Amino acid sequence: MASTTGATSGLTEAEGEACIPVNASEQIEFCFTRGWTDGLPVVPATRALVNDMLEGGGLRPETVIAEMPSRKVSVTAEKVAINAVMAGCKPEYMPVVSAAVKALAAPEFGLHHVASALAGPTIVILVNGPIAKKLGINAAGNLFGPGVRANATIGRALRLVLLNCLKYSPGISDRATMGTPGKYTCCIAENEEDHPWEPWHVERGFNREDSTVTLVAANTMIQIWNYGNHEQLLRSVGDALSYLGSIAILGQTPGAVVLGGEHAELLRASGWCKKQVREFIVQCTGRSVADLKRTGRVDGDVVSDDEVTLHYAMDTPEDLMLICAGSPIGALSMVLPGFGSSKTAGRSPAILIDAPR
Repeated sequence: MASTTGATSGLTEAEGEACIPVNASEQIEFCFTRGWTDGLPVVPATRALVNDMLEGGGLRPETVIAEMPSRKVSVTAEKVAINAVMAGCKPEYMPVVSAAVKALAAPEFGLHHVASALAGPTIVILVNGPIAKKLGINAAGNLFGPGVRANATIGRALRLVLLNCLKYSPGISDRATMGTPGKYTCCIAENEEDHPWEPWHVERGFNREDSTVTLVAANTMIQIWNYGNHEQLLRSVGDALSYLGSIAILGQTPGAVVLGGEHAELLRASGWCKKQVREFIVQCTGRSVADLKRTGRVDGDVVSDDEVTLHYAMDTPEDLMLICAGSPIGALSMVLPGFGSSKTAGRSPAILIDAPR
């Protein structure tokens, strides 16, 4: 387990070897005492397991996966591999974890704003392309729930990288007031086989045969239950994206909607394209300035014009991300309202997954 010690704690290899217990249960407790866990037990990262993980990603230990100027850190493949082992990943998951770490470094994501804020958003890993099916990443029922190793451990690996490599420690640099369960792990795939439109990564300019990772910072998750027609459904989505207590409504940060199977079929039958759906939803996010003032979101006394002047949750319809995933049964979808006060923070570009042939 010397690799874990040297790469995550700053100890030299020799210092690490001198203080690491041999017994597996003691190694797990050792990780707890060092602050290397997310509060759950981790897999002790032996040299053999780390080497297997690096081989799974086709990576050399010293390869720099991402530069993090805001943290003054270079994250190497070995460090990513160590945390992937501790999270319980299989070696074949390593290319996805590496791509997710690259996405953390994208300026558009606004890492420090996302990882250190009081709002404590969930960082959702969205996987697109053939690799999702190959690895068994869940895109169907219980999408955000437990039960699938790939989803659980890939999401957890990214959290451990944030904790151990980038030092976003709860209560110190991670200053979340409440946090969310999604801060443990949150990784999903898009259902691309039963989809009314082109999948997310194709929309972003990739080929359908490419595999990508996109990170989305979600202020919260709001489940939508609606058996109405497509316009009634989209009105309820707009309402969820613009609730008056949302931390994002004033900053107009990009949001996302994960459409479940029945809702995706409803929109397919409507004949509406993504552009029409986005425009309709964003028009339904308008809140009167009067309501914003009454709830203290905007300062000042309510004047007559405030009752008819609307503020929208997003700047443009293009700020709304549409994803299809979840069970084909149940008129349910998930709304991920935007995060924070920055119009650019909270979503990474789609990052190509570089998997070994």
